[in-house]
Amino acid sequence: MPHPLHSAGPPDWRSQGRTSHTTTPTRPVLLCLLCVLSSLVDLTTACPATCLCNATDVDCSGRGLLSMPALTHLPVTARTLLLPNNHLSSLGPGSFANLTSLERLDLSNNYLDDLPPVLFKDLGNLSDLTLHNNSLRALNRDLFQGLVGLRKLDVSLNGLSDIPLGLLDELQGLTWLSVAGNRLHALERAAFEPLANLQYLQLGANPWECDCNLRDFKHWMEWLLYRGGKVDGVECTLPKDLRGRDIRGVPVEMFNYCLQLDDENRGGGGPRSGGKEGSSPPCGRTTGSGGTGGAPTSEVPAAGDLVPVPDCVRRRYQPVSVRRAIGTVVIAGVVCGIVCIMMVGAAAYGCIYASLMAKYQRELKKRQPLMGDGEGDAEPEDKQISSVA
Repeated sequence: MPHPLHSAGPPDWRSQGRTSHTTTPTRPVLLCLLCVLSSLVDLTTACPATCLCNATDVDCSGRGLLSMPALTHLPVTARTLLLPNNHLSSLGPGSFANLTSLERLDLSNNYLDDLPPVLFKDLGNLSDLTLHNNSLRALNRDLFQGLVGLRKLDVSLNGLSDIPLGLLDELQGLTWLSVAGNRLHALERAAFEPLANLQYLQLGANPWECDCNLRDFKHWMEWLLYRGGKVDGVECTLPKDLRGRDIRGVPVEMFNYCLQLDDENRGGGGPRSGGKEGSSPPCGRTTGSGGTGGAPTSEVPAAGDLVPVPDCVRRRYQPVSVRRAIGTVVIAGVVCGIVCIMMVGAAAYGCIYASLMAKYQRELKKRQPLMGDGEGDAEPEDKQISSVA
C-alpha cells in the first residue's frame, strides 16, 4: 500500500503557476491603497484639530478661535485658508510662514486691530485677501509687501482714516479693491496711481470731505472711469452746500479756488500760510542773491543775481475733467452744426425769394405796355403789390 504522502503523486507545477498568476495583480492594488491611506493619515495629522481639511481647503471658520492654530504642517497642496467669524485680535509676524501655495485667505469678521508689517511676505501666490469687518484703524505701509499676485483686496468695514503712501505700490495686478465703510475723509492720488489694472473700486459709506484735499483724487477717479473702471458712490458730507451730492457729479470748476490757495501757501504771503518762513515757492521762480527765505521777487534782478530756488515745489499738472471736456466738445459740435444748417437754409431761402421777385418784376414790366387805358386803374394795385413784396 503506498504511503499517503506519496499517493498524491508529484506536484502539479502548472496549477501552481496559475495560482501565482491570479494572486500577483492584487499586490499593486494593495500598494495603492496603502499609499492613499498613508496620505490621508498625513493630512489628518497636519490639519489643526479645530479645522476641517481636505486636499486643497483648510476651513477654520466659526470655531471661536482666540489665537491662530498651528499651520506649519499644512499640506503643500492647500490653496484656501478660511478663518472668518472667530475672535482673533492679533496675528504674529510668522503666522503664515511657508504657506507659499496659498491662493485665498479669509480673515473677515474678527477683532483684528493691528497687523505687523510684511505679515504676508511668504504668500507670493495669494490672489484673494479678505480683511472685511475687523477693527483695523491703520495699516502699515509694508503690510502688503510680497503680494505681487494679489487680484482682490477687501479692507471694508474697518476704522481706517487713511491709506498711507506706498501701501499699494506692489499691488500692480490688483483688479478689485474695497475700502468702503471706513472713516476716510480724503485720499492721496499718489497712493492709488500704481494700480494700473484696477477695474472695480468701492468707496461708499465714508465721511468724505469734498474740498481741496480730495481734488487730486477726484481727477484720478475720473481717469479710472474714463478707461472703463467702475466706482460706486462717493457721497459728500462736507461742505454743507455739497452734502449728499456725489463728488463725481460736482463740476471741476468748483475746485478752481484751490489753485489760488496753493499759490498763496507756496508763496508764503497768503492768509492761510501766515507768512511763515521756509514756505517753498513753485519751481521756475528765482530770487535775488540778497533774498531771504526763498521769497519770490516781483522784479527780475540782474543776470548776475539770478539764483535758482533750491527747495521749490513742483506743481502737479491739474487736469480738467476728461468726461466733461468730451461732453463739451460734443455739445459744441452739435450746436455749431445746427447753426450752420440754419444759416445755409436761410441763405437758400433768400436766394429763392430774390429770384422769384426778380421774375415777378420782369413779368410785370412786360405786361404794362399791353394794358393800355387800364394802366391807370391797375397802377395803384401794382404799386400795392410792389410795396407788399
